[in-house]
Amino acid sequence: MSIDGYIDDATGSRLLLSDEADFDRVDEVRAGCDAILVGAGTIRRDDPRLLVRSPARRAARAAGDAAATPLKVTITGQGDLNPAARFFGSGDAGKIVYAATPAVAKTEDLLGKVALVVDAGDPLDLVRVLADLGARGVGRLLVEGGGATLTQFLGGGLADELQLVIAPLFVGDSRAPRFVGDGHFPWNDRHRARLAGARPIGDLVLLRYALSDRCDIDQEGRGAAWTRERGTSEEEGGALRRRGSERETPRSERTGAGPLTGSGTVAASCGASYSFLAAVAGPDQAGQQPATG
Repeated sequence: MSIDGYIDDATGSRLLLSDEADFDRVDEVRAGCDAILVGAGTIRRDDPRLLVRSPARRAARAAGDAAATPLKVTITGQGDLNPAARFFGSGDAGKIVYAATPAVAKTEDLLGKVALVVDAGDPLDLVRVLADLGARGVGRLLVEGGGATLTQFLGGGLADELQLVIAPLFVGDSRAPRFVGDGHFPWNDRHRARLAGARPIGDLVLLRYALSDRCDIDQEGRGAAWTRERGTSEEEGGALRRRGSERETPRSERTGAGPLTGSGTVAASCGASYSFLAAVAGPDQAGQQPATG
């Protein structure tokens, strides 16, 4: 996002905020997750593919009996999505559309041939979505936006970790979309998020925040309880996540909040397993800016 908190400008063209090094970092995060989620508005506006780009990472996933690209997930209150969108037509991964109950029939008619449509309650319930994903074996969920979706996840206290990449520019236009909208967030002047790490990426800066007690911070400022899905390296700035085998009671059952999600990248839990929520700026094939908020 920009220094003043925007993820795009108010022009008709896409504002490029990241560079190739950050694009590759996001590709690594994607490759290490079980599913990627964006809101329906992001699909309509940006038409993202949400694919893992690196051939080596795609091959590594395939060697582990996983699809080359993680499961693709979206949420919709109205069901107004085009079945010809690249979200549905690209990649070999499965697609799930979580629809609010009143829109399930319409969504099934429109998208039933290209995706699995699941009733997510009325109003659409993110806790229910995460629990269903957990039951389907999703341990790590990357939420890439858009802003309304990120606001819902973060405002619901569904985040374990937040990764923010700051670009060295200002947008300075209140008409432009911001990283999150108005809301009541669990992290405030009385409950501050913990800084888990910070590092430059060219002229960008990556900030990592621990947003829950699932994300323990070691002496070097890293999330010690999180580990890469493949391998043992815990290089700072990488996609760190808790081992899915370490199952515990979801925070929703401990505090009344929803399950954990984890900006832009954010981390989340699906049911009793572990996931990512993210508002990431990364490439979405062909050098196009990925969906971010």
